[in-house]
Amino acid sequence: MIRSYPELEAPWSGAIWLDLCDASDEECAEVERVTGLRVPTKPAISEIETSSRVFTENGAMYLSTPLPASGDARESLTAAGFVLTQRLLLTVRFADNSVFEALHKSCVRTGPHSACEVFLRILEALVDRSADTLEHTSAELDALSQRAFHSDGAHLRQVKQASEALRQALRKLGQMGDFISQIRDTLLGLGRIAAFVTETGEALLVAEDIPRLKAVRADIASLNDYQSHLSGKVQFLLDATLGFINIEQNEIVKTLTIVSVVGVPPVLVAGIYGMNFKFMPELGWHLGYPFALALMVVTGLLPLAWFKWRGWM
Repeated sequence: MIRSYPELEAPWSGAIWLDLCDASDEECAEVERVTGLRVPTKPAISEIETSSRVFTENGAMYLSTPLPASGDARESLTAAGFVLTQRLLLTVRFADNSVFEALHKSCVRTGPHSACEVFLRILEALVDRSADTLEHTSAELDALSQRAFHSDGAHLRQVKQASEALRQALRKLGQMGDFISQIRDTLLGLGRIAAFVTETGEALLVAEDIPRLKAVRADIASLNDYQSHLSGKVQFLLDATLGFINIEQNEIVKTLTIVSVVGVPPVLVAGIYGMNFKFMPELGWHLGYPFALALMVVTGLLPLAWFKWRGWM
């Protein structure tokens, strides 16, 4: 699909922004014929080397970065490419992205005057979306921290409930770690693009664009710092959750150990009086059976009293 701003039919000779979303080979060939620019392929914009992601070719800047599909950092990353000239911005992507959709509507309402202005709007919108996602992730981490460290756990008395809650916390933390990693990849790509355009795009930029690019770079730097903080918080909560799991396991092992130890003396008493030797004084005693039962109870209670006195239960 090819969408242009201003909205024109082919050959889009007056367009300043051409947006190719999962375009066919025929559509890409038509764009190349009309614009004289090479449309980058998906393998080309998926390269991870810096020299393959940002470079200049025949006066046009070719830029690429990973972006969350549909504009949400919770989705998988997909490659997106930009071809920027003084007259035209060409964006190439292979998945729907809500940021681009919203920007196209915004351009229709308040039309930009140049391709570079459209490009800056896209950068600013992508940085804003990353910031919103980090804020949302931070709020979720705060909620997990609140439940982990400030809850009395009264609603998790049963082992099954506690285990399920810890399992859900681990799964949630894993998802958040993945989200933050995707945001980091996006911010690194956007930062690389902003730096390259600032340093090599003097011929394309006007005086008003320089402060906006510097602001974008400053925002990306601050978001990278905040992302690092959230990564550390995720790791801390992950370690804490694993610690809680170890505590739960230790409690279970301690309970089983106490039960086994408490059961040993009564079993010993029952074994002694179950040997059925011919000459056992208690066999002919009328109170022998109650005495054996009482002895088993006492020998079972004594270890419990010892554990209680030692503070082990």
